[in-house]
Amino acid sequence: MRWPADRRAAGGGKEQVMAKVIADITVSLDGFVTGPGAGLERGLGVGGDALHTWALEPDAIDQAVLEESVGATGVVIMGRRLFDIIDAPSGWNDEMGYGAGLAAEPPVLVVTRNPPDEVRLADRMTFVVDGIASAVAKGIAMAEDRNVVIMGGGETIRRAIEADVVDELRLHVAPLLLGAGTPLFTDATPRTLRQIHVQASGHATHLTYRLN
Repeated sequence: MRWPADRRAAGGGKEQVMAKVIADITVSLDGFVTGPGAGLERGLGVGGDALHTWALEPDAIDQAVLEESVGATGVVIMGRRLFDIIDAPSGWNDEMGYGAGLAAEPPVLVVTRNPPDEVRLADRMTFVVDGIASAVAKGIAMAEDRNVVIMGGGETIRRAIEADVVDELRLHVAPLLLGAGTPLFTDATPRTLRQIHVQASGHATHLTYRLN
């Protein structure tokens, strides 16, 4: 399934630009989105927290990237493993959430075959049991003219790209080598992306690629 790059719908007598689907994730120089041993007890794994220095201790450029992205986000999509981390007692709260310190609260669609029995952040979570393409379609319907952001983890983003439901890939490349952990890409289908934006801060290089 391939979404048109510029989805539009008629409404109110005029053309309305619809949601753009963006896969957005931080990655190390050696291609990992977590360190070794990531999970409920160890979060992003050994050394993994340093991936997000740009978001947790932003300079002026990082802050502008965060604010622009969060301000344009209508719906967030994530996989079950990431959900388990952010819904844990040490996860998102009133001070730290989507957009790091911005702690924004967009609606979240969680892709999973087995929704949990209990959810701490139940007021903003909806579980989608029929796959990433269905979650993206639901997100587009909910987001209206704002962006649908697939924030991770790595497997969820890989599946979305393979399903051709992503318009843009935004990578925040942290200047560190983790050596091991969760890779962003494994056995990817060969394809050429179009680089459309590069911005460097003291903590990361922010890259945007066009897929569709």
